[in-house]
Amino acid sequence: MCLGIPGKVITVGKTPMDNAQVDVCGVKRDVNIALVCEGDTESMVGKWVLVHVGFAMSILDEEEARDTLEALMAMEEVEEDVGYFLRGNA
Repeated sequence: MCLGIPGKVITVGKTPMDNAQVDVCGVKRDVNIALVCEGDTESMVGKWVLVHVGFAMSILDEEEARDTLEALMAMEEVEEDVGYFLRGNA
């Protein structure tokens, strides 16, 4: 199963090629934002991104991000492995 998981950018590097820290359900992950960052990396802080295998694939609005997280959490009730994608091994 391939999943893109919404996360909120909390810190960025000096260039788009530097990894950003993204909060995904309380877990901080290193994510490459080069595919979605247009110019100044600081403008990415606070934005929601769709993360897949360590890369931000697109920028989401907050409502879409929260709706997607809600759907993934509902999936976790019937498929335990979804929890590992959301929160790691915690």
